[in-house]
Amino acid sequence: MSRRIVVITAGLSRPSSTRLLADRLADAVGAEVSARGESVEVEVIELRELAQDLATTMTAGGMPTGRVKRARDLVTSADGLIAVTPVFTASYSGLFKMFMDVLDTDAINGMPVVIAATAGTARHQLVLDHALRPLFTYLRAVVVPTGVFAATEDFGGGEGGGGLAGRVARAASELAALVVSESGSVAGFAASAEELVAPRRRRSGNGVETDVTDFETLLGELGQ
Repeated sequence: MSRRIVVITAGLSRPSSTRLLADRLADAVGAEVSARGESVEVEVIELRELAQDLATTMTAGGMPTGRVKRARDLVTSADGLIAVTPVFTASYSGLFKMFMDVLDTDAINGMPVVIAATAGTARHQLVLDHALRPLFTYLRAVVVPTGVFAATEDFGGGEGGGGLAGRVARAASELAALVVSESGSVAGFAASAEELVAPRRRRSGNGVETDVTDFETLLGELGQ
């Protein structure tokens, strides 16, 4: 079975340490999923390339551009997500937050997610738990226990680099285990499928719901 992993990276420069960390995570997750006997397809969303589209979407009453639509479809249909942002002013970047703001609030229901961040100094590492983890918890994603933070010194090898490799491997293993896990119940513990609580479905926000109530019905309910 093939799994799809989507990577969201909010780095602004080229080359980007944020993109570098995202690629390391994607490679590690791919290896972990393959080790579990399944193939994996990775899609990368470079938010830097969507900056103008995100601004247009937000200033047009939420009407998404074609590129934003495609990005929302990619995220919603993924089996797992890797989200990496640089730290700006002690939190995730504004570009990263813009993208999260144009996602439907049901876009990543129950989706396994690895959160990661980069910064110039290790003093910002708490951004994972005071900013990123609450954001994805609000969106009802399943954030893996290990978050990955990388300061500039972590990319230079030595002791710091070894620590980063360990964190990347641990987070990748946790994400892969969730991505390939099967949902359902143990035989004999649930009498029927109807007794199981259905997971909240995901919505990209791009299409119109088929069960939209028409105006005539709405007015009738109001006695008009």
